[in-house]
Amino acid sequence: MAVRNVRTEENPVLREKCVEVPSITDGIKRLINDMFETMYEFDGVGLAAPQIGIAKKIVVIDDRDGNKLALINPVITESRGEQISEEGCLSLPGFAGRVKRPEFVKVEALNVDGDEILLEAEGFLAIVLSHEIDHLDGILYKDKAFEFGKAAKR
Repeated sequence: MAVRNVRTEENPVLREKCVEVPSITDGIKRLINDMFETMYEFDGVGLAAPQIGIAKKIVVIDDRDGNKLALINPVITESRGEQISEEGCLSLPGFAGRVKRPEFVKVEALNVDGDEILLEAEGFLAIVLSHEIDHLDGILYKDKAFEFGKAAKR
């Protein structure tokens, strides 16, 4: 496993539409392990492959509440409700924004074994899923933020 470089806003890969992963190879599994290691190194709760320079539809999430997920080719198939959250992003260090997201999402994806999974999430996990899946379409949270600026020092 290795920590990868996180791409920042000026890198064009963050604005690309990612391609589907046709098969889950050992290389894809190594990439997923690297993504988890990178996410933890930078204290994130989610990371999408384009954030480390790879335009493939892969996200990893650990919401620190028991949901540790690697999702391949994820698609939000249903959403409802709304919630406002303050978001940050490893690709936009030092900034934060308030974003309207769905309260509930249903996501279809493949897991690392290639099995189809259906995930239903609400609250914080729905926010993280929405944020990371947006990355796969070249969308940054600041594109949806109704307030955006320097993050407060903690």
